[in-house]
Amino acid sequence: MRELVRGEDIRTQAEFAERLGELGYEVTQATVSRDITELELRKGHDGAYILPEDYRLRSLIAGTVHETRRAGNQVLLLSGPGCASSIAAALDAAQCEGMLGCIAGDDTVLVVCADEKAGKRFQTTIDAMLV
Repeated sequence: MRELVRGEDIRTQAEFAERLGELGYEVTQATVSRDITELELRKGHDGAYILPEDYRLRSLIAGTVHETRRAGNQVLLLSGPGCASSIAAALDAAQCEGMLGCIAGDDTVLVVCADEKAGKRFQTTIDAMLV
């Protein structure tokens, strides 16, 4: 379920059950409902389910980051004063694809990605979260 939530926009329990069935897992709506509760899934602003760590990351990015800059595989997130460590912790918890690690200052987070392509993808993902 975690992979489905991260990889697809699933908005209903019926969609979850259908996708899980396509993957070979026979589940009932009651099972899906319990799993959603256990995973503490939330609904994002677009109505799709989202993991709690991803929800926290999106909220922090939208509310605190005002700019991104990239140099190759490194992405800099510029935020408000005192916000960087919270952003870095949320990035670590979300286990962003292609991210090797990050270092936080007071208002800046340096994210090191696996390669330049991963850096571009990461920056694009973060930029999409900015409000």
